[in-house]
Amino acid sequence: MSLLARPAVAALAAKALQRVTVLADRRSGGRGSAAASHARFPEFPRRVRELTIPTSIGPARATVYLPPSRLSPNASDGAAPPVHVNFHGGGYVMALTELDDPLCRYLATEAGVVVINVDYAVAPQHPFPAPPRQAYEVVRWVAEQGGEEGWDGGRLTVGGQSAGGGLAAAVARQALEEGGPSIALQVLHYPPLDLATGARHKRAATAKPMLRPWMADVFDSSYVPDVKRRADPLVSPAHPSDTADLTGIAPALVITAEYDLLRGEGERYAERLRAVGALVEYHEVTGADHGYDGDDDEKARTVYGVIAGHVREAAGS
Repeated sequence: MSLLARPAVAALAAKALQRVTVLADRRSGGRGSAAASHARFPEFPRRVRELTIPTSIGPARATVYLPPSRLSPNASDGAAPPVHVNFHGGGYVMALTELDDPLCRYLATEAGVVVINVDYAVAPQHPFPAPPRQAYEVVRWVAEQGGEEGWDGGRLTVGGQSAGGGLAAAVARQALEEGGPSIALQVLHYPPLDLATGARHKRAATAKPMLRPWMADVFDSSYVPDVKRRADPLVSPAHPSDTADLTGIAPALVITAEYDLLRGEGERYAERLRAVGALVEYHEVTGADHGYDGDDDEKARTVYGVIAGHVREAAGS
């Protein structure tokens, strides 16, 4: 076991990464990652409002992105639009909500949905099972409160990138096991789906993948300090130990990147979903690594278009 894999050391490293990110944003004088994200894809306007969602883990702040036909939450012209709940990436440790701003604007405009971008509880302050439980409670609240908030909670999709994809998968699993809410589509974009298998036992199709073993040590040990709990179905649904029948789980769009260290587990989970008739599409992004859409606008536009098409079709927008 490496030093960074020890939970106490991993927690210190994770908190240091969190502080560095905050300081970097402050020193940028408003020209940090948030501003850069807002500047991408300028053809998709940013129409937002803030929202706080109550959960048993604590209140979850969220940014609500409005589609062009819904400039205010109380608009009365026609039926309420569908809603998509998005969970950001960051190894379950980094609160990188604003990095998904381009995706959220894209989906609001191109899929015609209200997008709720959730600033969920992260580790090590909130280790497993807090994040997936909070994510599920957020989605359940969104489904129930649509009439008051201006969206149609009965036409609901969920999704996320990286760790956010892992949370979206966990939300769909809890919805299956707890009898709802009904989810029309789960979008799993290069998700981690097998933390029970250490990163050093995974293979990427490139010599230097973006995700390195030391990162996995910090993220995994902060998120699930107890190694035995990493086989939990809400953490590792792609691990062979999870053999539950997934018949009835929300239909899924699974997207992996060719060079990503996590590609194998995404592919395995896609096959598991296919076996129960729950796979809408498995899409591999060629010539790309984990987090490729953060700096490759061309690939991002292409894949965001794929996601928007599936969300639009599933939600009936």
